[in-house]
Amino acid sequence: MSNIIQIDVDKILADKAGKKARYVPRFLVSYLKKIIHQDEVNYFLKLNSDKYGLDFIRSFMEFFNNSFDVRGIENLPDDGRFTFVSNHPLGAQDGLGLGLILGERYEGNIKFLVNDLLMNIPQIASLFIPINKTGKQSRNLPQQVTAAFNSDNHIVMFPAGICSRKQNGVIRDLEWKKTFIVKSVQTQRDIVPIHFEGENSPFFYRLANINKMLGIKFNIAMLYLSDEMFKNKNKRFTVTIGKPIPWQTFDNSRRPAEWAQYVQDIVYSLK
Repeated sequence: MSNIIQIDVDKILADKAGKKARYVPRFLVSYLKKIIHQDEVNYFLKLNSDKYGLDFIRSFMEFFNNSFDVRGIENLPDDGRFTFVSNHPLGAQDGLGLGLILGERYEGNIKFLVNDLLMNIPQIASLFIPINKTGKQSRNLPQQVTAAFNSDNHIVMFPAGICSRKQNGVIRDLEWKKTFIVKSVQTQRDIVPIHFEGENSPFFYRLANINKMLGIKFNIAMLYLSDEMFKNKNKRFTVTIGKPIPWQTFDNSRRPAEWAQYVQDIVYSLK
Protein backbone atom coordinates (compact mmCIF):
# COMPACT_ATOMS: atom_id res chain seq x y z
CA MET A 1 0.00 0.00 0.00
CA SER A 2 3.00 2.31 0.47
CA ASN A 3 3.25 2.94 -3.27
CA ILE A 4 -0.25 4.41 -3.47
CA ILE A 5 -0.11 8.17 -3.99
CA GLN A 6 -2.45 10.09 -1.67
CA ILE A 7 -3.10 13.80 -1.25
CA ASP A 8 -2.56 15.06 2.30
CA VAL A 9 -3.20 18.78 2.80
CA ASP A 10 -1.93 18.66 6.38
CA LYS A 11 1.37 17.13 5.28
CA ILE A 12 1.73 19.59 2.38
CA LEU A 13 1.26 22.52 4.76
CA ALA A 14 3.74 21.04 7.21
CA ASP A 15 6.29 20.52 4.43
CA LYS A 16 5.85 23.99 2.99
CA ALA A 17 5.30 26.07 6.11
CA GLY A 18 7.15 24.05 8.76
CA LYS A 19 6.34 25.08 12.33
CA LYS A 20 4.23 27.97 11.02
CA ALA A 21 1.68 25.44 9.74
CA ARG A 22 0.22 25.22 13.26
CA TYR A 23 -0.98 28.79 12.92
CA VAL A 24 -3.05 28.09 9.82
CA PRO A 25 -6.70 28.14 10.98
CA ARG A 26 -8.31 24.69 10.96
CA PHE A 27 -11.35 26.02 9.10
CA LEU A 28 -9.01 27.10 6.27
CA VAL A 29 -7.36 23.67 6.18
CA SER A 30 -10.80 22.03 6.06
CA TYR A 31 -11.80 24.38 3.25
CA LEU A 32 -8.70 23.49 1.25
CA LYS A 33 -9.47 19.80 1.67
CA LYS A 34 -13.00 20.45 0.47
CA ILE A 35 -12.16 22.45 -2.66
CA ILE A 36 -9.53 19.95 -3.81
CA HIS A 37 -11.87 17.05 -2.95
CA GLN A 38 -9.14 15.33 -0.99
CA ASP A 39 -11.19 12.30 0.10
CA GLU A 40 -12.72 11.69 -3.34
CA VAL A 41 -9.43 12.12 -5.20
CA ASN A 42 -7.66 9.79 -2.78
CA TYR A 43 -10.39 7.21 -3.19
CA PHE A 44 -9.95 7.31 -6.96
CA LEU A 45 -6.15 7.13 -6.73
CA LYS A 46 -6.31 4.18 -4.35
CA LEU A 47 -8.86 2.40 -6.53
CA ASN A 48 -6.68 2.76 -9.62
CA SER A 49 -3.18 2.54 -8.15
CA ASP A 50 -2.36 -0.45 -10.37
CA LYS A 51 -3.32 1.22 -13.65
CA TYR A 52 -0.96 3.23 -15.80
CA GLY A 53 -0.98 5.33 -18.95
CA LEU A 54 -4.08 5.02 -21.10
CA ASP A 55 -5.64 2.47 -18.73
CA PHE A 56 -5.50 5.04 -15.93
CA ILE A 57 -7.05 7.70 -18.17
CA ARG A 58 -9.87 5.34 -19.17
CA SER A 59 -10.58 4.74 -15.48
CA PHE A 60 -10.64 8.49 -14.93
CA MET A 61 -13.22 8.95 -17.68
CA GLU A 62 -15.35 6.16 -16.25
CA PHE A 63 -15.11 7.56 -12.73
CA PHE A 64 -16.16 11.03 -13.89
CA ASN A 65 -18.58 9.68 -16.50
CA ASN A 66 -17.07 11.81 -19.27
CA SER A 67 -17.30 11.04 -22.97
CA PHE A 68 -16.43 12.71 -26.26
CA ASP A 69 -17.86 13.49 -29.67
CA VAL A 70 -14.80 13.57 -31.91
CA ARG A 71 -15.19 15.41 -35.20
CA GLY A 72 -12.62 15.46 -37.98
CA ILE A 73 -11.02 12.18 -36.90
CA GLU A 74 -10.11 11.65 -40.55
CA ASN A 75 -7.74 14.62 -40.25
CA LEU A 76 -5.41 12.68 -37.96
CA PRO A 77 -2.39 11.82 -40.14
CA ASP A 78 -0.91 8.34 -40.30
CA ASP A 79 2.78 8.79 -41.00
CA GLY A 80 5.34 11.20 -39.57
CA ARG A 81 5.83 13.16 -36.38
CA PHE A 82 3.34 15.88 -35.50
CA THR A 83 2.68 18.65 -33.03
CA PHE A 84 -0.91 18.69 -31.74
CA VAL A 85 -2.03 22.00 -30.24
CA SER A 86 -5.31 22.77 -28.52
CA ASN A 87 -7.10 25.41 -26.54
CA HIS A 88 -7.17 24.73 -22.80
CA PRO A 89 -10.69 25.43 -21.47
CA LEU A 90 -10.80 23.11 -18.44
CA GLY A 91 -7.71 21.81 -16.67
CA ALA A 92 -8.23 18.06 -16.40
CA GLN A 93 -10.80 16.56 -18.74
CA ASP A 94 -9.37 18.39 -21.75
CA GLY A 95 -5.80 17.22 -21.19
CA LEU A 96 -6.70 13.66 -20.27
CA GLY A 97 -9.36 13.53 -22.98
CA LEU A 98 -6.85 14.45 -25.68
CA GLY A 99 -4.43 11.99 -24.13
CA LEU A 100 -6.99 9.23 -24.55
CA ILE A 101 -8.08 10.19 -28.08
CA LEU A 102 -4.57 10.66 -29.44
CA GLY A 103 -3.02 7.94 -27.31
CA GLU A 104 -5.42 5.32 -28.66
CA ARG A 105 -4.91 6.56 -32.22
CA TYR A 106 -1.11 6.44 -31.98
CA GLU A 107 -0.74 3.46 -29.63
CA GLY A 108 0.51 5.58 -26.75
CA ASN A 109 3.26 7.23 -28.81
CA ILE A 110 2.48 10.72 -27.48
CA LYS A 111 4.11 13.08 -25.04
CA PHE A 112 2.61 16.10 -23.33
CA LEU A 113 4.84 19.02 -22.45
CA VAL A 114 3.58 19.84 -18.96
CA ASN A 115 4.46 21.53 -15.70
CA ASP A 116 6.67 19.13 -13.78
CA LEU A 117 4.22 19.09 -10.85
CA LEU A 118 2.15 16.58 -12.82
CA MET A 119 5.05 14.13 -12.62
CA ASN A 120 3.86 13.48 -9.06
CA ILE A 121 1.11 11.29 -10.54
CA PRO A 122 3.15 8.19 -11.45
CA GLN A 123 0.23 6.48 -13.19
CA ILE A 124 0.41 8.93 -16.10
CA ALA A 125 3.97 10.25 -15.76
CA SER A 126 5.06 8.15 -18.74
CA LEU A 127 2.96 10.38 -21.02
CA PHE A 128 4.60 13.59 -19.79
CA ILE A 129 7.78 15.47 -20.49
CA PRO A 130 8.29 17.74 -17.48
CA ILE A 131 8.94 21.40 -18.08
CA ASN A 132 10.10 23.14 -14.91
CA LYS A 133 9.59 26.86 -15.51
CA THR A 134 10.91 27.95 -12.12
CA GLY A 135 13.70 27.03 -9.76
CA LYS A 136 17.15 25.67 -10.45
CA GLN A 137 16.03 23.40 -13.28
CA SER A 138 14.55 26.26 -15.31
CA ARG A 139 17.93 26.77 -16.99
CA ASN A 140 17.44 23.36 -18.61
CA LEU A 141 14.09 24.33 -20.15
CA PRO A 142 15.41 24.92 -23.71
CA GLN A 143 17.20 21.56 -23.70
CA GLN A 144 14.13 19.76 -22.38
CA VAL A 145 11.90 21.23 -25.08
CA THR A 146 14.45 20.52 -27.82
CA ALA A 147 14.84 16.90 -26.70
CA ALA A 148 11.07 16.44 -26.75
CA PHE A 149 10.71 17.76 -30.30
CA ASN A 150 13.71 15.77 -31.51
CA SER A 151 12.17 12.53 -30.23
CA ASP A 152 10.01 10.17 -32.27
CA ASN A 153 6.96 10.96 -30.15
CA HIS A 154 4.01 13.04 -31.22
CA ILE A 155 3.97 16.21 -29.11
CA VAL A 156 0.77 17.51 -27.51
CA MET A 157 0.70 21.05 -26.19
CA PHE A 158 -1.57 23.70 -24.72
CA PRO A 159 0.38 26.74 -25.94
CA ALA A 160 -1.40 29.14 -23.59
CA GLY A 161 0.18 27.37 -20.63
CA ILE A 162 -2.84 28.06 -18.40
CA CYS A 163 -6.57 27.49 -18.64
CA SER A 164 -8.75 29.81 -20.68
CA ARG A 165 -10.01 33.04 -19.16
CA LYS A 166 -13.24 34.98 -19.62
CA GLN A 167 -12.70 38.45 -20.98
CA ASN A 168 -15.43 40.79 -22.24
CA GLY A 169 -17.88 37.91 -21.96
CA VAL A 170 -15.80 35.59 -24.17
CA ILE A 171 -14.04 32.46 -22.91
CA ARG A 172 -10.77 32.06 -24.75
CA ASP A 173 -7.12 31.22 -24.19
CA LEU A 174 -4.73 34.03 -23.42
CA GLU A 175 -1.74 34.56 -25.68
CA TRP A 176 -0.22 31.40 -27.14
CA LYS A 177 3.51 31.07 -26.65
CA LYS A 178 5.56 30.77 -29.84
CA THR A 179 7.60 27.70 -28.78
CA PHE A 180 5.46 25.22 -30.69
CA ILE A 181 5.95 27.19 -33.90
CA VAL A 182 9.71 27.57 -33.54
CA LYS A 183 10.34 23.95 -32.56
CA SER A 184 7.93 22.47 -35.10
CA VAL A 185 9.72 24.31 -37.90
CA GLN A 186 13.13 23.27 -36.60
CA THR A 187 12.12 19.60 -36.45
CA GLN A 188 9.88 19.72 -39.55
CA ARG A 189 6.69 18.71 -37.77
CA ASP A 190 3.34 19.62 -39.28
CA ILE A 191 0.96 21.16 -36.74
CA VAL A 192 -2.50 19.71 -36.12
CA PRO A 193 -4.99 22.19 -34.60
CA ILE A 194 -7.61 20.87 -32.16
CA HIS A 195 -10.54 22.62 -30.54
CA PHE A 196 -11.87 21.29 -27.25
CA GLU A 197 -15.34 22.58 -26.38
CA GLY A 198 -15.93 23.12 -22.68
CA GLU A 199 -15.90 25.71 -19.91
CA ASN A 200 -15.36 26.05 -16.20
CA SER A 201 -17.78 27.66 -13.75
CA PRO A 202 -18.52 31.42 -13.65
CA PHE A 203 -16.90 31.46 -10.19
CA PHE A 204 -13.59 30.24 -11.65
CA TYR A 205 -13.48 33.03 -14.23
CA ARG A 206 -14.46 35.69 -11.70
CA LEU A 207 -11.73 34.52 -9.34
CA ALA A 208 -9.13 34.48 -12.12
CA ASN A 209 -10.06 38.04 -13.14
CA ILE A 210 -9.93 39.27 -9.52
CA ASN A 211 -6.53 37.59 -9.17
CA LYS A 212 -5.29 39.53 -12.20
CA MET A 213 -6.94 42.80 -11.17
CA LEU A 214 -5.25 42.72 -7.76
CA GLY A 215 -1.91 41.89 -9.34
CA ILE A 216 -1.44 38.73 -7.26
CA LYS A 217 1.41 36.71 -8.74
CA PHE A 218 0.21 33.38 -7.37
CA ASN A 219 -2.48 31.79 -9.55
CA ILE A 220 -5.21 31.40 -6.93
CA ALA A 221 -7.67 30.03 -9.49
CA MET A 222 -5.38 27.04 -9.94
CA LEU A 223 -6.36 25.85 -6.44
CA TYR A 224 -9.90 25.40 -7.69
CA LEU A 225 -9.12 23.27 -10.74
CA SER A 226 -9.83 20.07 -8.82
CA ASP A 227 -13.22 21.48 -7.85
CA GLU A 228 -13.85 22.40 -11.48
CA MET A 229 -12.90 18.85 -12.46
CA PHE A 230 -15.69 17.52 -10.27
CA LYS A 231 -18.14 20.13 -11.56
CA ASN A 232 -17.48 18.72 -15.04
CA LYS A 233 -18.57 15.21 -14.06
CA ASN A 234 -21.22 13.54 -16.24
CA LYS A 235 -20.50 15.76 -19.23
CA ARG A 236 -19.94 14.97 -22.89
CA PHE A 237 -17.45 17.15 -24.73
CA THR A 238 -17.02 17.91 -28.42
CA VAL A 239 -13.48 17.69 -29.79
CA THR A 240 -12.85 18.97 -33.32
CA ILE A 241 -9.66 18.08 -35.17
CA GLY A 242 -8.54 20.34 -37.98
CA LYS A 243 -6.43 19.60 -41.03
CA PRO A 244 -2.65 19.46 -40.49
CA ILE A 245 -0.82 22.70 -41.24
CA PRO A 246 2.47 22.04 -43.12
CA TRP A 247 5.49 23.29 -41.20
CA GLN A 248 6.63 25.13 -44.34
CA THR A 249 3.66 27.49 -43.81
CA PHE A 250 5.47 29.21 -40.97
CA ASP A 251 7.96 31.22 -43.00
CA ASN A 252 9.58 34.60 -42.37
CA SER A 253 6.58 36.56 -43.60
CA ARG A 254 5.41 36.71 -39.96
CA ARG A 255 7.13 36.57 -36.61
CA PRO A 256 6.75 33.26 -34.69
CA ALA A 257 4.47 34.96 -32.16
CA GLU A 258 2.20 36.10 -35.00
CA TRP A 259 2.13 32.57 -36.43
CA ALA A 260 1.16 31.28 -32.99
CA GLN A 261 -1.78 33.68 -32.98
CA TYR A 262 -2.64 32.55 -36.51
CA VAL A 263 -2.88 28.92 -35.36
CA GLN A 264 -4.92 29.91 -32.30
CA ASP A 265 -7.39 31.64 -34.61
CA ILE A 266 -7.63 28.47 -36.71
CA VAL A 267 -8.36 26.44 -33.55
CA TYR A 268 -11.24 28.70 -32.58
CA SER A 269 -12.57 28.68 -36.15
CA LEU A 270 -13.12 24.93 -35.69
CA LYS A 271 -15.71 25.58 -32.99
